[in-house]
Amino acid sequence: MKTNLLPALFLLLPLSFSLADDAVLPKACIDGNGPGWRSLGEADFLNINCDPDTWSFKDGQIQCTGKPTGVMRMKEPIGNFELVVQWKHLKPGGNSGVFVWASEESIANLHKGEHYKRLPDGIEVQILDHGFHELYAQKNKGKQGNFFTTNGDVFPTGKAKLKPFEPTSPNGSRSFPRKEMSKGSGEWNHYYIRGINGEVRLWVNGEEVSGGNGAEPPTGYLCLESEGSPIEFKNLRIRLLP
Repeated sequence: MKTNLLPALFLLLPLSFSLADDAVLPKACIDGNGPGWRSLGEADFLNINCDPDTWSFKDGQIQCTGKPTGVMRMKEPIGNFELVVQWKHLKPGGNSGVFVWASEESIANLHKGEHYKRLPDGIEVQILDHGFHELYAQKNKGKQGNFFTTNGDVFPTGKAKLKPFEPTSPNGSRSFPRKEMSKGSGEWNHYYIRGINGEVRLWVNGEEVSGGNGAEPPTGYLCLESEGSPIEFKNLRIRLLP
């Protein structure tokens, strides 16, 4: 008589085994393909307060020198959306970000002079290299910065408002990532950002890590940030939602 040994074999597996275990199933990254998705390129952006050569477009990629600090924005404001972007810092300690729902008023007030405000009011999805911790300590006489992480903070800037998801920074202003998913300088990272009805959520390299809700305003401009260090972007794709 034949005996089905499969159930018995499963009984012999360790109790900690799970088909959904991180070691068993790879992370899934939304690639920005499918109905409604489209690529974003040079024709979609407007340089606001950077130099003419700060941003360049070549072979489907976007290059940023990092100097001066400033932004370029999409030509049209957006409401609900999904965004996919890959990014790579070219030097350790690099700093950049994606601004979501940046206000038209704040962008209009950005100036090219060094003594003026250079970044807009909105929801920043930060792009910060792990080496920034060391740079911060060097500039602050060894003091360790505890108000930021290098794995995908989400927070409001200027007059914008957001209720950050837990865990948060010590002062409660930033949503800190639940897991450390970012790769270091010289490596490509994948962000999937979703903004719906004032709620922003961030996935880093396939896993949701941070976000917030109650954003004010829940519409505005999408901006890419230049902030001191060279960075490259590629596969920038967006889908507008109802």
